[in-house]
Amino acid sequence: MNIVFDLGGVVVRWEPETLIADLFDDPEVCRVVHSEFVGHPDWVELDRGTLAPEDAVARASERTGLSHFELNHFLQRVPSRLTPITDTVELLHRLKAQGHSLYCLSNMHFASIEYLERTYDFFDVFTGKVISCRLNLCKPEPKIYSHLLETYGLHAADTVFIDDVEINLATARQMGIQTVRFENPVQCTDELRAMGCI
Repeated sequence: MNIVFDLGGVVVRWEPETLIADLFDDPEVCRVVHSEFVGHPDWVELDRGTLAPEDAVARASERTGLSHFELNHFLQRVPSRLTPITDTVELLHRLKAQGHSLYCLSNMHFASIEYLERTYDFFDVFTGKVISCRLNLCKPEPKIYSHLLETYGLHAADTVFIDDVEINLATARQMGIQTVRFENPVQCTDELRAMGCI
């Protein structure tokens, strides 16, 4: 079986609310940073690799009235806060040892994926990686899933995609890929076991 993992929120922690709250004391400022930066379409373009970080910061500063310094400091701290979820990493190695082919498919901007690849060795388990910023494509756009299947010669019916965001899974299902909605490593393991993957 081919098993494809999202990264943020599945293999590594992605907790923007906590990161924002660590840097900004005012609850209203936290709300604005979340809605007008992390939750803004510009963040998708960062992940897509079509918007430079300095431009994203400048545009967010204009929208929010917050300083370039504050917003840039926040953005620069994102990569180091993407820490591995230990039980998921153990699951990766378990699946690999059982003979499954593992891949990752993730929306992520350059600074984050480059930091993760430099810092952690769990990428060794993946036969292939599909990262949004390197393709100018983002989930849930069908083209990024097609790229995964075509590049690595995968059959959709023999492939399971694990993600924590339902809209990303919906596109995968439309393409015939089996899916697991990730909530935590135990639940994910149980669902993979029920599918006969473990």
